[in-house]
Amino acid sequence: MTSSSSKALDGGWGWAIVMASFMAQLLAYGSPQSVGVLYPEWLHAFQEGKGVTAWVGSLVAGVGLIASPICSACVDNFGARPVTIFSGVMVAGGLMLSAFAPNVQFLIFSYGIVVGLGCGLVYAATLTITCQYFDKRRGLALGIVTTGTSFGAFLYATAQNELIVLYGLDGCLLIIGAVALNLMACAGFMRPLNMPGYYLKQKAALERNTEEQLFEKPAFDDLKITTGSPVTTPEKTLTVKELLITIEAKELSIQTEKKKGSFLAGLAIMKIIKKKQRAYSIYVQSMYEILQDPVMVSFCIAVFLFSLGAFPPVLFIEDVAQSEGLIEEVSVIPLVSIGAIATGVGKLVLGILVDIRWINSIYLYTFTMFAGGVALLLIPITKTYVGLQILSAVLGFFSGNWSLTSYITTKIVGIDRLTQAHGILMFFGGFGIMLGPPVVGWFFDFTNSYDWAFYFSGSAVVLGALILSLHTLPCRNKKPSNDDRPDVLYTSNCDKVASVA
Repeated sequence: MTSSSSKALDGGWGWAIVMASFMAQLLAYGSPQSVGVLYPEWLHAFQEGKGVTAWVGSLVAGVGLIASPICSACVDNFGARPVTIFSGVMVAGGLMLSAFAPNVQFLIFSYGIVVGLGCGLVYAATLTITCQYFDKRRGLALGIVTTGTSFGAFLYATAQNELIVLYGLDGCLLIIGAVALNLMACAGFMRPLNMPGYYLKQKAALERNTEEQLFEKPAFDDLKITTGSPVTTPEKTLTVKELLITIEAKELSIQTEKKKGSFLAGLAIMKIIKKKQRAYSIYVQSMYEILQDPVMVSFCIAVFLFSLGAFPPVLFIEDVAQSEGLIEEVSVIPLVSIGAIATGVGKLVLGILVDIRWINSIYLYTFTMFAGGVALLLIPITKTYVGLQILSAVLGFFSGNWSLTSYITTKIVGIDRLTQAHGILMFFGGFGIMLGPPVVGWFFDFTNSYDWAFYFSGSAVVLGALILSLHTLPCRNKKPSNDDRPDVLYTSNCDKVASVA
């Protein structure tokens, strides 16, 4: 397994994984990322306030990210292929169900929650399997994969406009829901590099005759294992997932013991329950250790503030133009499409830049936050449609920094803790995305203007950049003097920051 895994890195079937993941994100996120086109239609159809209606667009983007820890656990246990197949059913079903929505509250459930959870599963599956197949070219691969959301938003923004004209809002949602079923075809290409948890459990069930040999390995309390993971060292610490898999396999033997005596089986079951509690406590402890890293905490705060401020333009930019009476000037290409294609370019460019050895990815991310915050602050003082097009392109380009999140997370915590740490990070990002649009909508409902809303959004993004930069810049200055002291805890954090490039 070790040799096959090493050959698969940075090439070969990995590029098929990249293309399948690209198409999966395009199909899943095409409509949610261009929800700004549907937003004015829902306002007209249901006659609700902007703040209430904005929950539909915010939930579809935020719920999946908030549920990232659960989505990551699903990918860990079942693999990317089954998770992507199931997400195709959720996304397509949610979109088709939304065509029959009688009110905004139903739409919040069908489009916001069901489609949002499906998108979260796709996002976790595609990013996890891409990181497994790539090492040196991981930044480029992730840039290509995450570009799928932007390219999908560009296509769907124009397509949904045309479909609404031809078939109405209901017909549009039914058609794009049917197209989303192609997610199942994308899942077929996602050949697992490492066997997921459920496969190992089934394998253990088929090898009941050799269970005694299986558990003759080092004691459970030693937390050491010699096989089952593609690593270069002959012995490594038992991971949390392998720990839980071992316990599940152990439970198979308990079922056979029931035939010999219920009393002994009961005692064994109690022992297994205690061991499982210990395994989950270790899992929670590992999550706690991740949040003990100050670099990771500041990164989570920065992602939350960036999501809080930078996502609302995706939903409101078309309504901003209509409110200012600028939509009649130039309306061939929607503002949402301009922002989406700029985001795609940004993801590719930033993904290429982050692979350059001398570029520090955290500092690059901080710069994109500053630039995006300035663009948001300029939106209220822009009174021309061309100006809004330019700002949409600028903000979209720097919003492409989402392609850096997995890369930075891997550098901070390592590939072994990527799924856990990335789930935590996406929880913060999803929480910000979920709150951003309703806050902007409430600002408009109270002031009848988007000006103060975008001042707030821009200030939040700039604040996040300041927090991240103030925390990480001093570490780079400390690194030369502490190079020879790896035993010091804070040196490790600083070294992580300085080496993230």
